[in-house]
Amino acid sequence: VNASRLNSLLTKKEEDEKKKNTIIWVLAIIGAIAAVAGIAFAVYKFFTPDYLEDFEEDFDDDFDYDFDDDRPVAIFCEVIMKKGDICQGKIVESHFPDSAYADCEGEKVLIKKGILGQTVEFAITKKRKGKIEGRVLNVVEKSWLEDNKNPCIHYETCGGCTYQTISYENQLKLKDTQIKELMKSATDNDFLWEGVIPSTKYQAYRNKMEFSFGDEKKDGELALGMHKKGSHYDIVNVFGCKIVDSDFTKLLELTLNFFKERNIAYFHKNTHTGFLRHLLVRRSEYTGEILVLLVTTSSFGFIEDPNVLRDASTLGDAEIALIREWADYIKVECDKGILNGSIGGILHTKNDSYADAVLNQGTTLLYGNDYITERLNGLDFKITPFSFFQTNSKGAEVLYTVAGKYIGDTVGKSVFDLYSGTGTIAQLLAPESEKVYGVEIVEEAVEAAIENAKKNGLDNCEFIAGDVLKVVDTLGFNPDIIILDPPR
Repeated sequence: VNASRLNSLLTKKEEDEKKKNTIIWVLAIIGAIAAVAGIAFAVYKFFTPDYLEDFEEDFDDDFDYDFDDDRPVAIFCEVIMKKGDICQGKIVESHFPDSAYADCEGEKVLIKKGILGQTVEFAITKKRKGKIEGRVLNVVEKSWLEDNKNPCIHYETCGGCTYQTISYENQLKLKDTQIKELMKSATDNDFLWEGVIPSTKYQAYRNKMEFSFGDEKKDGELALGMHKKGSHYDIVNVFGCKIVDSDFTKLLELTLNFFKERNIAYFHKNTHTGFLRHLLVRRSEYTGEILVLLVTTSSFGFIEDPNVLRDASTLGDAEIALIREWADYIKVECDKGILNGSIGGILHTKNDSYADAVLNQGTTLLYGNDYITERLNGLDFKITPFSFFQTNSKGAEVLYTVAGKYIGDTVGKSVFDLYSGTGTIAQLLAPESEKVYGVEIVEEAVEAAIENAKKNGLDNCEFIAGDVLKVVDTLGFNPDIIILDPPR
């Protein structure tokens, strides 16, 4: 019985093998025929004169595109342009504040921080719904606008400034064109253009900077400065920065050297470990007073997400001791007379947030005052670490003078200053106005505004902390004048 069953199974196996081989041969023959047919079809199409005409007609029907008879290859390249491709083109449009369009074989590619007239090499980063975006890799040919012979030494690598290679005169011309175009689109071209008014100070003009800790390359030495051009991770040391007073860069260098010598790590966004985050510096143009604020996490080690913690994190004894040692070091070094100004206050802020931003989760005063005083158009303003204030004090005086000219006579009138910050505009208008209301969502700024008004002897200013869109409805009347200076 077993022998008979075995013979039966062997016979069936042989039959299955024959069927399998037959199927394989059939499929092979079909594949060969298809391959030959495909080659023949391709050869036929290639040597057929009507091929390009048919292609152009189909392309025109599908994409509503006028084909140039002398550009079939260029058009074909445009169609297949894809993410990751390296291209070259000339910047033909420039828009405020920092966007531009490069022309590449008839395609407009949106890129950031390009200058009108430059020829650039760029990589395609996004292509969606007919819109293409790219990232500049290098400048092949400079623009005719780039006539500054002495730009910042960090310009090639630092991502902080776009127009360092352009003279201030040409920067004004470029901005004049860009702002005029914005006005045209916003007003249907119904406006009187009076031009751009230059600032009285355009170098070493900034009164506030936020510097980031990191490294200049992966696993490199500790750095403290600005983000590298086109990078969210790499940091460039900017000891020769031209848009701030040298006091900023001296404090930058002192702080960096202090933590490098002690081998303290910066906060790594991916691993959520590390201590150092930012250095915030504010300087009064009028008094020369300086606020220095160090921002760190709460621990040298792993940082828990504060959004999932039941209780707020606290700094350990070792972390507190290091921060105080840094503050003492800064004070001692600056007392040697190395600054143009003077230290008004030194502070520390804890920030355990995973977001790459300067957030206040608790601030401690380590030395001096938690504010500096700035003077604009004869009025004094208290500036705290996180309050909003125009970053160019000299430019702000020009701005507010022009705004006052447009507003005109305010005698006996009520004014709403919305998004008022520390109340600069409100207080500049208050001497002649009947009543001025300032609304600002940052409570620290509102507290400073109230103090500023008292210091300036203004008793007709009222500052309210809250969301502008909600607070305005509660005031119960319509003002004569509304001033809007909203955040970007």
